[in-house]
Amino acid sequence: MRTEESFNRNIIYLHIAVMLFGLAGVAAQFVEVPAVLVALGRVVCSSLLLLIIAAARKDSLRLNSGKDYCMIILTGAVMAIHWTTFFQSIQVSTVAIGTITFSTFPLFLTFIEPIVFHEKLRSQSVLSAVLLLIGVIITIPEFSMANHTTIGIIWGMVSSLSYAVLTLANRYFSPRYAARTVCLYEQGSAAVVLLPALFLVETTWRPLDLAGIAFVGFICTAFAHSLYVSAQKSVRAQTAGIISGMETVYGIFYALIFLGEVPSVRELAGGVVILGVAMYSSMKAK
Repeated sequence: MRTEESFNRNIIYLHIAVMLFGLAGVAAQFVEVPAVLVALGRVVCSSLLLLIIAAARKDSLRLNSGKDYCMIILTGAVMAIHWTTFFQSIQVSTVAIGTITFSTFPLFLTFIEPIVFHEKLRSQSVLSAVLLLIGVIITIPEFSMANHTTIGIIWGMVSSLSYAVLTLANRYFSPRYAARTVCLYEQGSAAVVLLPALFLVETTWRPLDLAGIAFVGFICTAFAHSLYVSAQKSVRAQTAGIISGMETVYGIFYALIFLGEVPSVRELAGGVVILGVAMYSSMKAK
């Protein structure tokens, strides 16, 4: 009975964590500073909280080799690109566009992962990639750089590509180090990479901007990720993967409630294809 109660509690925790992940894009819409500063604030807040947690738990932060230090710093730079382009996609278009295009990362993984890890390219994965591409094409209203939705999709695809690279890096690091340690290094490195933007990008800060960024960094990133990792201890990876696929759905729902953003028919149709393929790929992989 206790095991069942623990399982049910962790399922609830997973949903709460994913709901918070989905809330990040919506919360960022209330912030009027440029996307690069939103990304900077997010990784600064989250890495500070993770550092406090690591110090309180006396986690070992030592890596095994100089190669791993270099790789994880480069991974942090990729994370900086990922978050900046994700928020840029949302700012120039909608939360739906940003989150839907972000979900296309399996498209890039299909072709990059076999090269990096010397694995066979599966025909089923290629088919899934083609379907993901079709979903993106359905979502594009017109092939014009004057259309904000099209621009948002391009930024979202860059965010998706960078997340695919992050996923491959985490595949390398996850068997070697604790998840919290990896996240701390990655987000701390991303903060250092983005720090010059604080002095190079001119903007006017409002109290709401600072509060929104702090909420995204502390609650939607550091707290949500810690909750997500701890809840996975007694839940199958496949179940966690399916729940993770709900992030986009939660994000679109929040945008509808808090921002009044109603997805177009194209966005819904393309989103159904992309999310369906992404969730199926996640289930098959795990």
